[in-house]
Amino acid sequence: MRSDAVVRRAADTYQLGLIRAPAAGRAGELLGRGTGSSLEFQEFREYTPGDDIRHLDWAAYGRSDTLMVRLFREEISPRTEVLVDASASMSVVPAKAILARQLAGLFSLLAGGLGGSPVVIPLADQRPLERIGLDQIERLVDWPFTSRSTLAELISEGSVPLQSRSIRIVISDFLFPLDPETLVKQLASSASTLWVVQVLGEWEANPTPVGGRRLVDNETAGEADLVINGRAIDDYLERLRRLQRGLVQACRRAEATFVTVEAEPGLEQACREDLCGAGILRVA
Repeated sequence: MRSDAVVRRAADTYQLGLIRAPAAGRAGELLGRGTGSSLEFQEFREYTPGDDIRHLDWAAYGRSDTLMVRLFREEISPRTEVLVDASASMSVVPAKAILARQLAGLFSLLAGGLGGSPVVIPLADQRPLERIGLDQIERLVDWPFTSRSTLAELISEGSVPLQSRSIRIVISDFLFPLDPETLVKQLASSASTLWVVQVLGEWEANPTPVGGRRLVDNETAGEADLVINGRAIDDYLERLRRLQRGLVQACRRAEATFVTVEAEPGLEQACREDLCGAGILRVA
């Protein structure tokens, strides 16, 4: 993706929206969601057997006669996993496939700039799934979006090789059967940071009436005749909003971030307005 001028320009303009660790931190360079060994204080909690007694707060004990421990923000190394939905639905609108590739390349380049070892995992049909390192990132330029396997299926069957304490970024349209709570919980498991990016085409996000149409499922080849009128659109939008609300709520519970971006405006607008607005990126 270094050959893509838009991606290069974005990589020069933005950085990942991660909390920086204190200069004297020991375990890594970035701060994660959990508790660990960094020097940044997070909160107090009542002592339970097995806690590190070095973190006991004796001043609090003197005031309350209750043993309390000080918790510190977990530090992480900049190991990054970018999971890209490679299903056929991601290429129904050509702009979706383009933006998904660009986002994967951008996240990989930005993570690599932190000194980490980013890997992009296209969620395809072959097993095991391929892991594309930074040195092979140009393969994303023409990566095919033809898979029939969904993210939910791959996660449930354990086919996605998730590494502990990684920065995990998921790029998908999420237009497949799923339970938001279960899927996000699985994605957040063992991750230090989870960002969930929904990529939709403009018509998928805001459809307009087009009359009678024969719809063909791009992944199963199933067909259905449907009149796409105001009522059908209202029903569709209600389901879409319900899905998005479920993903937002599940991400909040998992201390993750969810954002929706439309593909047609392109990478520059997605970075400037959507990803910076969500805190996933910030201006360098």
